Amino acid sequence: MMEEKKACTECGEPILGRSDKKFCSDQCRNTFNNRLNSDTNAVVRNISNVLRKNRRILQTLAPEGKQRVSKDKMVELGYNFKFHTHEYTTQKGDCYQYCFEYGFLISEENYCFVVIDSKLG
Repeated sequence: MMEEKKACTECGEPILGRSDKKFCSDQCRNTFNNRLNSDTNAVVRNISNVLRKNRRILQTLAPEGKQRVSKDKMVELGYNFKFHTHEYTTQKGDCYQYCFEYGFLISEENYCFVVIDSKLG
């Protein structure tokens, strides 16, 4: 009985080796998976870029960890208020938005109080 050769899922070349292999090489496996995940990776990459930029802005504005900054200045530097990593609500009910270890509280006067959480950093 002649064994049927399986073809590589990516390039169609015959596969040698284990019977459950799907790809002829690591390169074909990587190419296939990169193409499969490219849409998802683009979304995640774009969000990660925004979060990293937001963190850099907060770090620049409050290098010592505490600083009162105008919200307009944050916008001018390119801060995107739609993206943050988490929130923390104090016992008084103040809600800090965090971008990794840097957070801020928006006050009524169009200012933000930027802080750093030393436990995270």
